Amino acid sequence: MDASEHGETTPSAPEDGSAERAVAAVWRIESARIVGTLTRTVGDFSLAEDLAQEALVDALRQWPEEGVPRNPGAWLTAVAKRKAIDGWRRAERLDARVAALAHDLEQEQAAAPELLWDPDALDDDVLRLIFIACHPVLSKEAQVALTLRVVGGLSSEEIARAFLVPTATVQQRIVRAKKTLSAANAPFEIPPREERAERIGAVLGVLYLIFNEAHAASSGPDWMRPELSDEAIRLSRVLAALMPREPEVHGLLALMELTAARFGARVDRNGDPVLLADQDRGRWDRGRISRGRASLATADGLGRGRGAYCLQAAIAECHAVASSVDDTDWDRIVLLYEALGRIAPSPVVELNRAAAVAMATGPASALRIIDQLSASGVLRGYHLLPATRGELLRRLGREEEARSEFAVAASLAGNDRERSLLERKASGAAS
Repeated sequence: MDASEHGETTPSAPEDGSAERAVAAVWRIESARIVGTLTRTVGDFSLAEDLAQEALVDALRQWPEEGVPRNPGAWLTAVAKRKAIDGWRRAERLDARVAALAHDLEQEQAAAPELLWDPDALDDDVLRLIFIACHPVLSKEAQVALTLRVVGGLSSEEIARAFLVPTATVQQRIVRAKKTLSAANAPFEIPPREERAERIGAVLGVLYLIFNEAHAASSGPDWMRPELSDEAIRLSRVLAALMPREPEVHGLLALMELTAARFGARVDRNGDPVLLADQDRGRWDRGRISRGRASLATADGLGRGRGAYCLQAAIAECHAVASSVDDTDWDRIVLLYEALGRIAPSPVVELNRAAAVAMATGPASALRIIDQLSASGVLRGYHLLPATRGELLRRLGREEEARSEFAVAASLAGNDRERSLLERKASGAAS
């Protein structure tokens, strides 16, 4: 299908590399909407993603020569729909349903380009996509990996970093998950109320990991990926409206809002990381802080106690209301991490608790926690373990040991900006 069949393109071919970057950006931002729309259209989740990927290949071939369409998301969707029709024709399955799809596609292509892609109209499709990817026939690991791929637009390598597992493992999980959903003939729908509870934990886990990737990108040239955080927050708001009596839904939304409030101060003009102690708190988004605190209050108002996301939101609230690092209620943060460790134990929670202990009672006691984690081997390969240990050693005046830890952390970091910061610390050039 020629690019001119769907929307206007730019007047001339883009400069070298710009079309490829445009394809990557569109896929990262719009993949969930594209796959969601296609799944509703063709009735097959696995086929929908295959069609979207084929359309992506066409974009990589055509856009560098013909220009980027004015509505690239709509272009990809239309190309994928046309491929579905062509495939059905080849399979001699041109029934009334396929004919209707072809007619609808022709109607869309005759419309004005600005009417072809309404992201707000696709909220339900994206939410359905999350729920089908979190279907109970899948393991939790498969649910999260699949949803990060098709909803978050993350690569297998990025998902592998988030899980601290080999890339091949993630790829196998995604392939197996798609085959399982196809075998189970899983319907593309938001499950009835009685079935939502068993899927909500996986759904929240997916949104949480997508937001974490936005907060600190696991790889690539940028430290943060704000477009992912916007999507995670948007989906969390949709989910909160769908399930208003679930405190952890509101808790996760609160956590995201309170954390995203600091995004504007987390990088400098060059895009390099600015750590919490050095951030200009006047640049924190007070509107987000207010919304986050309101969501946490809504969760607490349901009277069912705080779960893992509500506890993390409470920790973020402690940071949000403090006028400085020294003014932060570190004792309360330590208590909140202890509570979190009891209901949702994990080595990363313990690592974060150690960082809070260092602020509350000093680096020596925190170092003992870190050394225990290191000896256990559970965070082997996780760059923030040696990075945190390096900070503690430096505060204790053990500069050479600290530099060694920063060098190890830099070798493990997947993100270019973070690696550069750690390398500067290893050389003693950054404080």
